[in-house]
Amino acid sequence: MQQKTTSTCPRTIGLDCHPDSFTAAVLRGETPATARTEKIFNKVPIGQLAKWAQKHTDPGDGIVLEASGNSFHAVRTLAAVGRQALVLESAQLGKLKEAHANNDKISAVRIAKAYLAGTAKRVWVPDVQTQERRDCFHAYMKAVRRTTQMINRIDSYLSDQGVRLPASHPMDCEKTPALVQKARSWSVRQQALLKVHFQDLAHAQQQRRHWEGVIAQEVIEDPVLLSLVRLCGVRHITAFCVGAIVGNIDRFENPKKLVKYAGLNPAFDDSGEGQWHGGVSGHGRKDLRSILMQGAQALLRSSHPLGKWGRRLLARKGQWNLAVAAVARKLLVAIWYLLKGQWTQLEEIDAALQRKVGKILSDIGPEGFAAAGRKRKDIRAEVLERLKTGRVYLLGRDTMVIENRR
Repeated sequence: MQQKTTSTCPRTIGLDCHPDSFTAAVLRGETPATARTEKIFNKVPIGQLAKWAQKHTDPGDGIVLEASGNSFHAVRTLAAVGRQALVLESAQLGKLKEAHANNDKISAVRIAKAYLAGTAKRVWVPDVQTQERRDCFHAYMKAVRRTTQMINRIDSYLSDQGVRLPASHPMDCEKTPALVQKARSWSVRQQALLKVHFQDLAHAQQQRRHWEGVIAQEVIEDPVLLSLVRLCGVRHITAFCVGAIVGNIDRFENPKKLVKYAGLNPAFDDSGEGQWHGGVSGHGRKDLRSILMQGAQALLRSSHPLGKWGRRLLARKGQWNLAVAAVARKLLVAIWYLLKGQWTQLEEIDAALQRKVGKILSDIGPEGFAAAGRKRKDIRAEVLERLKTGRVYLLGRDTMVIENRR
């Protein structure tokens, strides 16, 4: 009788995945204390994951793995053969790894028991489109950082050589290399070094412009992302970032959860007698939060009602960063409502929105228009019509229409 009860207990399978292999620990039990290890499959080639799951697991088994470089691919591979898997956050599991001896077998058991304990956070597995957008956005941000790095590197080298450029000639200007050559007499080695630095800067700028064009075209083709451009402080980079990082808005049942996900809710500690309230750094999605704060700074410099509210808050508190975070938080709340379809039809397209659309189209460039087989003025007219009425015309794709929702 006892054997029958044990056999009906649920099974939890912990996977420790690596690029070339995986180790699986099959545990039976409902709690970490009562769960016993039935079997361990050590260092199975990762290419056999689907066949292994079909042979050794059941659809009702709980399969869990730690977030890693190929965890999302493993989840999709298991889903293709009818097995559902969960991804657990690696931060807490990494602390457990440091506290105990570690190998693949121990890690697989530890992952399963962490899930049974209920303390490990689950990681949302993005769909394929959202994953591709995230990859593109991260490539864009890498190009931005590389551009800034090379500008600072050249500026530091010139300063070390006693050369200061006028403000009218920024480092990324096409005429700057020639101006630097005339600034003083350079040795052969110095000229070689400057040449490589400016080549690296030009390459980083080229990569940045490429991704800006890709992002701009993606935004004007997607009705949901394009609708975000209606908001002051949101252009195509911010809209694309929201689509890539947030993904399916339905996983946030209210604006507060989205604000917490972005890390725009102030941190606090109310333990014991002492109380502490901190800023917004150190938790949440830093990439999403930083992009929203850039939009918030633009809002604070505008005549938009939200910008005026932010300046009044700045006058009361006297802290610029606090005002920026507060405006970014309100902007994210507005994005949540808009993504939920709670928006109204525009009565007219004002000059500011027209300029914003023009800048987005400029990032697409002539090559993007040529690839789409469309003229800029025609695309501009259709984009403005979409923003006003909700109609959607996709570049090089089938035409579709979305409803205006109140």
